[in-house]
Formats: sequence, C-alpha cells, structure tokens
Amino acid sequence: MAETRTRRGNVPAETSSLVGRREELDEIAVLIGRSPLVTLTGVAGVGKTRLAIRTADRLRDSFADGVWVVELSAEQNGDLIGHDIAEVLGLREQSARPQSEVLADFIADKRLLLVLDTCDHLVDACAALLRRVLSEAPHARVLATSRQPLGLPGERVLPIEPLAVPEPGTTAAGTDAVRLFTERAHALVPDLILDPVAVAQVCRLLDGIPLAVELAVRRLRALSVQQIAERLDDRFALLVGGSRTPLGRHQTMRTAVGWSHELCTAEERLLWARLSVFAGWFDADDARAVCADERLSWLPLLRLVDKSILIAEGSRYRMLDTIRDYGREWLRRLGEEKALVRRHRDHYLAQARRAEAEWYGPHQLRWADWAHRELPNLKVALDHDDGFDLVTALWFVWCCLGQVRQGRYYLDRVLRRHKRPSPARTKALWTYAWAALSAGDTAAARDRAAEAYEAAMAAGDFAAAGCARQNAAAAALVCGDLDGAERLAAEAAELFGRAVSAHIGLPLAEVTLAMAFGARGEFDRAVEVLTRQWARCAERGELWARSHGDHARSLAELGRGEVGIAEVYARAALDGKWRLGDAMGSAMAMDQLAATAVARGDGRRAACLLGAGRRMWTVFGLPRSGAPESVTPPARGDGHLSPYEGPVASRGGPLPSHELSPPPRRGPVLPSREGSHLSHEVSPPPREGSPSSRGGPVPSRQGFLISRELTESRARALVGDTVYERLFAQGLAMDPGAAVARIRDTRGFDHL
Repeated sequence: MAETRTRRGNVPAETSSLVGRREELDEIAVLIGRSPLVTLTGVAGVGKTRLAIRTADRLRDSFADGVWVVELSAEQNGDLIGHDIAEVLGLREQSARPQSEVLADFIADKRLLLVLDTCDHLVDACAALLRRVLSEAPHARVLATSRQPLGLPGERVLPIEPLAVPEPGTTAAGTDAVRLFTERAHALVPDLILDPVAVAQVCRLLDGIPLAVELAVRRLRALSVQQIAERLDDRFALLVGGSRTPLGRHQTMRTAVGWSHELCTAEERLLWARLSVFAGWFDADDARAVCADERLSWLPLLRLVDKSILIAEGSRYRMLDTIRDYGREWLRRLGEEKALVRRHRDHYLAQARRAEAEWYGPHQLRWADWAHRELPNLKVALDHDDGFDLVTALWFVWCCLGQVRQGRYYLDRVLRRHKRPSPARTKALWTYAWAALSAGDTAAARDRAAEAYEAAMAAGDFAAAGCARQNAAAAALVCGDLDGAERLAAEAAELFGRAVSAHIGLPLAEVTLAMAFGARGEFDRAVEVLTRQWARCAERGELWARSHGDHARSLAELGRGEVGIAEVYARAALDGKWRLGDAMGSAMAMDQLAATAVARGDGRRAACLLGAGRRMWTVFGLPRSGAPESVTPPARGDGHLSPYEGPVASRGGPLPSHELSPPPRRGPVLPSREGSHLSHEVSPPPREGSPSSRGGPVPSRQGFLISRELTESRARALVGDTVYERLFAQGLAMDPGAAVARIRDTRGFDHL
C-alpha cells in the first residue's frame, strides 16, 4: 500500500479490495466513538492491519486534525516509539523535554485518529506512552493492532476472527473466505474455471485466514485447486489433533507460509531468509549488497514478488511481518543470522560513510532523501552496532536533518559503553554536543564540547577541535555571551583552517561569528563575514550551511535597512531549509519573511506569513510565542532586541502601506522538497545599497534579533486587529507545503 500524505493524514492507498468485514468495520467505528483506545487482536494474517487501514480511510472526515498511521513492525526499541509517532505527525521539537510530554502537549487539543499498527512486540512501551498521551487528549483516538490487548483502563478490545468458511460437505459460495479466494483467483487468472468443492476445502483447511488464503491462490499458476487442496490436506494431517483453537489457527498460518516456502526453489528460499534482515523497504542494490554471494544471486527477487513473498512498489520491496518472521526463523536455522546482520550493518555503514564524505558538497539533497527513506534500516543497523562507526558517520542525520532525539539516544548509549579515549569517541562527543545544543540543552552541549576539545587537541585533530569550539561558540551565543561566542567562533575558524581537509563546520562557525556581530549591532562586520561564508558554500554547491548563512544575512541586512535584500535572503533561507526537510529552520525563515514585510509596511502580507509560520511552529510543540531560546539568543542587558524598536515604535500608530516591489531574482527556479518552486540565488548576492533594495520604515541599528511577538504587534498596528486576525487565520489554515509554494510569488498572499 502506497502512503498518501496530506495535511489530513497519511492513510495508505489500498491496492486490492477488502472482502467482507462489513460488521467488523461498523463495530470498530462505534467503539472509536466511545473509547479513546480500541485494540484489534487476533492471530497473524487474520487481517488486523487491513481492517485498521480501511477504518482509517472511512473515518477521514470525522477527524479535523487528520488520521495518521504509524507502522511499528520495524521498530525494535520501545524507547523510540514516541519518536516514530512524532515523525509521522511531523512533530519535530528539538528540546530536551521527554517525548511523551511533547506528544501529550501537541495532541492535547487535537481531533485526530492515530493508528498504531503491529504493537505486538512493544506492548508495554506502547501502553506506557498512550497512558500519558491520552490522559490529556479528550478528542484524540487511538486504534491499535496487536496479538494481545495493551491493558490500559478504558481500552476496548475487538478480537478479529478469520473469514467465514463453508460447513463440511457444502460449498457455500457466498461465504467470505470463498469469495476472497474466487476474487483473487480471477484477478490472477481471469479465465480460470474453479471447482467449488475444492475451493471450499482449501478455505476450510486454511481456517479462513485471509493471508493464508491469498498465499494459496498464488499457487494457481502452477497447480489446480484440487492439487492445492490435496497438498494442504497432506500437510495438515501432520498437525497434532487437527485442533481449531486459536493455537491451531496459528499453526494454520505457519503451515500455509511454510507450504509457500516449500514451493519456492532452494535459491528463492535462501534469498527469502536473507532478505528478512531488512526493516521496511529496500531496493535491488541493497538486496545484492547484503544477500548475494557465490552461493546466491539477487535475481530471484522478482520471482518472490510473483509468489507474494515480497511486495513491490516501484523499485522498492518489502515483506509482510508474518513472512519476514518466517524468513528470519529460517535464517537462524541455516546458521546465517549473525553473518547477515553484520552484512546489513556493514552495507549501511558504507553508505553512511559515503554520505558523510559528500555532505559538504552538491549532493546534500540526495543524501538527505536517502537518510529519511532509509531510517528504519539505519536504526536496525545501529541496534546491531556496538561501536562508534555508524552513529558518528550519521552525525549529519542527527544534527542537520532534525533527528535530534534519536541521535542523542544512540550517542548517549555508545558513550556510556565506551569510556576509553579515542578519535571515534571524540567525534561522538562533539556530535552529541551539537545535538544537545539543538535540543536546547546548553549545559550538556558545553560539557561535551569541552571534553571533545581537550581530547581533539591532545590528538592533534584540528577538525574535531574546530567542531567542539563551534559547538561551544553556539552555546555561548544562545546564552547571550557575545564576547565568548565571538572568541570561540574565531578560534573554531582558525582550527578548521589548520585541518587536513575542508569541513562544513567552518561556514557554520562563520555564521555564529556573524550572529555575534549582529547581536551587537555591528551589521557591516556581520555582512562581511557572511559574504565570505556565502561564497565558500556556493563554491562547493553546499546548501545546508548556506541556508543558515542566508537567514543570518537577512537579519543583518534588515538591521542595515536593506529591506529588499533582507527579503531575498529570507526567501533563499526558506528555500534551502524546506528542500532539506529542516522544518524548524523553515519556520524561522517564514517568521523572518514576516519581519521583512512589516519593515516594508505591508501588514497584510505579514499577517498571512505569521499565520503560516505559526502553523509550522506547532509541529515542534513549542510555546506559541515563537522561536525557543535554543534557537534565538535572549535579549541583551540593554533591552535592545529588535531593529523595529526605533522607528516603528516611535510612530505611535499604523505606518503607511508601501507597494511591495519584488526583490531582485537571480538564477534558475529550483524545485522544492514538496514540488513547490522558490527562487534560489546561485550567483553572487546583491550588492549593498541598491536603491531597489530599500523600502518601508528603515530599522534602527539598536539590535539584531527579531522577536515574533514584536513582529505580530507591528503587523496589527499596520492593518488593525480585525484584518490581522482574518489574514492570520487564513495563513494558519494553510498546509506548510502550500504556504512555501506561494512564497515563490512575492505577491502570493496579497489577494487574501
């Protein structure tokens, strides 16, 4: 099933019809209306997931905040369930708060349905998380699938039984199991003539378990229905007593899967077993790298698709949980599990190292997409990696792509296990410091950065020492220590200059240095540093650090009164951050665009942008007042926080509207992460002092940082409360992707 993600949810599109189950669907809907938690239980293959997905699809319009499906089959760590849910919801808070608290705050006022699929192996962890989340969310509902109840008060449990089968001695063509067999058979072989007696016998032997029936149907390309019935009868004769208790149904499912296994060739069975080490999706290159050797080719992949062992979607493949579990058991019997787990880990380590090596260059978008796509397999590989190699090679995932919580979890685990000094441990320390800073944990960031710096200098590793100093500089900036930030950032830049090879930490240190200058009102010095930083990133085709520089440059230009240039850089920052999937950076850039609109005197546009920005900020579970302290340094002691405090405040009332002239555009229009297009500069930035760059009230040079609250109050003053609230609400109602798409047109919000 292909996932279709919209602002209303991510319910997968079903690729085949659901036969029967009308009564169950109606009952589930009723239970969801009465209880915050409904759990579907039953044996493997009985159709719990299909029922949950169909229910989610039917109830889309009943939940204003969407219906969201979270697949937990690939998650082996109960501590990370909250992150899995947050990822699906688009909740990217990077604070140090417990994930359960973040989720509870975010969901508290939401009307949404959360589908947690395959909780079997994480029952206790799911129960603990839902106990916290649901206690504060009166309008939220959870539909879970599991082989056992979660055991929470108020939980309504609905056991899902197999499909009805014909009574012995009858054909009962109208029973759901027979209907399923017949429908799938005709889809596979349209002109096939079926023996109703044999079909009824097959359905009875398989207990009406949907997955078992569908696997049997796939044999019709090689066997008649009568032959399938005879062979199944022979296999079930070996089962003790022929019981039809739930345990017997479990045996039925295993027997059906086992029979499919026997009908595969030896090569196909071996590939099935080896592919079971993958979590979620993989492609042919992954299969070849992990599974192929002198004994086995990866070529049987498509034959496993034909036999319903693999599900294909484009060039990607995956296994159903029941199929994967059987393959993993077979892999253990073959004595290959440890070797294949190691090959899986080594494959993703090799890719991670290549991604790391190419991150500071023109391939960032490709590797960002790779990281988001392969995260389930990366987590499995990390669970089987006891050292530093993989977790530190993925530093850009933790620090640049918003996976801060998971990064801190894995880094903390490995740092606790390995205390002996080493270059790998030093790298883990500065990576942890960076992740901690992103989470707003400045104390931990400073401690780890100091430890990393000492170890790096002792080893003569100037790049690692530079990273540690840059982390310390950013922590100082966050805490308002501008002198310390300037000194440490300059020291970091000097260390990177002594390093063996270029490192992305250098342009980041330059951003920190510029921010320190700007926070003092030294805007010209900030622009000088950022001009070098922009050229350095452009030369390498780098986007991530450049987008940070673009945002800082927008602030500095606004401080100098260059409003048009400030808007160009804010738009460029939004472009880069959105394309890389940096949701927090996108929210900050949206707020900065609103600030430039206020500086132009365009309160209408500012109100819409502020509403769109507020919508983005909500995915972090952060205070609605705007950016957290972990992102924006606090006010200086002199109280100077915003360049608007001078001329705007002195007017004593609304400023006159100014016609919004488009800022200068350079370079091609590039695609954004979700198909929108933004103008992104690829040539040198606009020169300072351009007449067309100025407009609206000129900011003062009293400070650098722009408070969201002050931007909101100035926008209100420009248009009045009634108009502001209307336009803000329209911006707030927009999907973030749609809002970003409209930024490509400087008048994209003007008609509202």
